[in-house]
Amino acid sequence: MTVVTAEQAKAMGRVALLMGGWAAEREVSLRSGAMVLDALRKLGVDATALDPRDESLERLREFDRAFIILHGRGGEDGVIQGALEALKLPYTGTGVMGSAVGMDKLRTKLIWRGAGLPTPEFVVLRADTDWSAVVAELGAPIMVKPAREGSSIGMSKVADAAALEQAYRRAAEFDDQVIAERWITGQEFTVGILNGRALPVIRLETPCEFYDYEAKYSRDDTRYLCPCGLSEQDEAELQRLALRAFDSVGCSGWGRVDVMRDAEGRPWLLEVNTVPGMTDHSLVPMAAKAAGMSFEALVWEILKTSVEREA
Repeated sequence: MTVVTAEQAKAMGRVALLMGGWAAEREVSLRSGAMVLDALRKLGVDATALDPRDESLERLREFDRAFIILHGRGGEDGVIQGALEALKLPYTGTGVMGSAVGMDKLRTKLIWRGAGLPTPEFVVLRADTDWSAVVAELGAPIMVKPAREGSSIGMSKVADAAALEQAYRRAAEFDDQVIAERWITGQEFTVGILNGRALPVIRLETPCEFYDYEAKYSRDDTRYLCPCGLSEQDEAELQRLALRAFDSVGCSGWGRVDVMRDAEGRPWLLEVNTVPGMTDHSLVPMAAKAAGMSFEALVWEILKTSVEREA
């Protein structure tokens, strides 16, 4: 159990909790932020919520550090991290480069492929793409994704060329960079990362076609299995792979790596999240709880990543 003394809480100084923002994930960020703000105050930390959409970043000069709980563009892609670097204000989590790369699914997959890490085959889609050729190359079904969105926003599972074109147009409403990815049939897992160690693995089960926005935030029939059902050896291997994937992208502090495991037991890296959700449906708090950490203890450990950056 983590015990935070009044002196330790005071030593953090004034903390700006950055939440909300401009991205499609704004509502999730506000929900995450409300829970984190409550935890920080329970810990005795002098924390104030600040929404960059509504307030000037000049106000950050009043604070000693920033806790980033902005999801998606503007908060998870290196933009706010760069602003904080310019202000010389220490902040939580991954830095500018790792955030920018981690937010971009295409660049992340290129790095993983270059590092010899397993990730599903993919094709970059454009308006003039030969849809039938993509289906022939990747097989069906196919997952279509905006390259720089989170929370499964704009994603679709498709079965043929006609549906692929429609899915591309839907994804292109969120991002001008869209990828088609080979569908992996199997079990879906997620691995939380906290200060250089992997948290207990969670297996996800949903009645939806995939773990989409509704399954993540709205449905009550999504199942989160922890223990995940893997053998101790297989879980440890998945954790080691997640740590390698996290490090190779340049991430640090805390985050989450999503992985599929096919029918033959082979793992396939899907994406990395550098500012995961912290709502009552979120995965990193679940994994931390399985490791014996309260929500407040998790928040404290994340806040401490700003101290390491300051040092």
